Amino acid sequence: MAESFRVTGGVPLRGTVTPSGNKNAALPMIAATLLGDGPSEIRNLPRIRDVETMLALVADLGAEVTWTAEHDVRIDPAGVKVKPLNPDLCASIRASVLLAGPLLARHGSVTLPPPGGDVIGRRRLDTHFLALERLGAEVEIGAHYQLEAKALVGADIFLDEPSVTATENALMAATLADGRTVLQNAASEPHVQDLARALVTMGAHIEGIGTNILTVEGSGCLSGGTLTVGPDHIEIGSFIGLAAVTDGELSISDTRPEDLRSILLTFDRLGVRPSSEGGTLVVEASQERRIRPDLGGHIPKIEDGPWPAFPADLTSIAVVVATQCEGMILVFEKMFESRLFFVDKLVSLGARLLLCDPHRVVVAGPSQLRGGTVESPDIRAGMAILLAALAAEGESVIHNIGQIDRGYERIDERLRALGAKIERVSNRTSG
Repeated sequence: MAESFRVTGGVPLRGTVTPSGNKNAALPMIAATLLGDGPSEIRNLPRIRDVETMLALVADLGAEVTWTAEHDVRIDPAGVKVKPLNPDLCASIRASVLLAGPLLARHGSVTLPPPGGDVIGRRRLDTHFLALERLGAEVEIGAHYQLEAKALVGADIFLDEPSVTATENALMAATLADGRTVLQNAASEPHVQDLARALVTMGAHIEGIGTNILTVEGSGCLSGGTLTVGPDHIEIGSFIGLAAVTDGELSISDTRPEDLRSILLTFDRLGVRPSSEGGTLVVEASQERRIRPDLGGHIPKIEDGPWPAFPADLTSIAVVVATQCEGMILVFEKMFESRLFFVDKLVSLGARLLLCDPHRVVVAGPSQLRGGTVESPDIRAGMAILLAALAAEGESVIHNIGQIDRGYERIDERLRALGAKIERVSNRTSG
C-alpha cells in the first residue's frame, strides 16, 4: 500500500539529532563482506530500504544475514554460490552493481542484471567494466552483464571518470588480485574512505586512502572483521537545511568535521553558519539567510563536483534553502542531467526560480512557500521537497515517499521528535 506524508509547515525545528550511518558506505561494505573467508559484523547500519535490499541480495546468494542489534548486522559468506543476481532486487537498487567486484574476485564469475536506482540522468557502467577488464575480467554485455575471470592480476588503472561505485568495485576486486594495483583518478568521498578502511580491517593492504591515487597490494584472501559505518554527511547537510528553512535550532551530534568542509562553505554562502563544538554541529535560530554575492556584486553560484567539492547529493537541498534566503544565486548541477527537474514542484509551492537548462537553475529569494500536493521523484529531491513543505505556510501532501525511505531512516519519527507536524498516511487505491 502506497504511503504519503502529510505536513503542516511553519514550525521551527528544535532539539538534538544524531545522523544515521552513511548509506553510501553501508552498501559497499555489505558487498565487501563477500570477500572474507569468515563472517563480518557491520556496525551503525542505517535501517533503510536500500540497505534491506542489499542484504536481501547477499542472502539470496547464500550468505547468512543476522541482525545482532538495532543497527548491527552479521554476514557470513560461507554459503555463497555462483548464480545470477536476483533481477527483481537489482531493479530496485543501483548498488547491486557493487557485487560485481567481490563476486568476480572471490568466485571468478558474476551475472549482473541491469541495476536500478534513482532516475537522475544517465549513470554509465562503462567505468566499472573497463577497470575490471584491466584486472583480467572478460565482460559480455547483453540482456545481463556476464563477467568471468580465471584469475585477477594487479594493474595500473586510470579511471575515465572519478566514479564512486566504479572506484569501490575496482578497489574490492584488487584486494584479491595477484600483485599491485594502482588506481588513479579514483573517487575519494567519505564513503569511499570508509570502505577502504573496512577492507584494511579485513586484512587488505591499501595506501592513499582519502586521495585520488589508491595503491593496493593484492593478497590471497581476506578475513572477516568488525566494520563501522561513519556518519552520513549528506543527512547532516539535510538537517542543517531543515534548521535553516524552519528558522529552527538544532544540535547535530556525532559528526566528522573533516567531512563537512565543502558543505559548510556552501551554507556560509547562503548565510547559514553553524558552529562546531567538537563533533557536535549547532545550527542556531535566526540565521542571516542572506546570499553573499561575489566580489563586485556579481551573482554567486553553487556548483557540485567530485570530492572534496560540494556533494551532488546536496544540490537539491541547497536549492530549497536558497528559496528562503535573501538574494539571487545560480545552482550548477554538473554531474546528473536530470536531477534538477524536480524544481517544477517547488514552483508549484511558490518558489521563485528559473530552470535555465537541465544543469542550471537560478533562485531568487526569499519566497513565501505555500502548501500543496507534490510527489517525490527520487531520494534527494524527495528530502528537498520535505524541507520545502516544512518551510511552507499551510498543509502539504507528499506522495511516493518510498523514495525518501530508501535513504533516510524513520525520517517522520525523527522530525516529530524535533517538533515537526508530519504524519505518515496510507493511500488506499480502488481496484
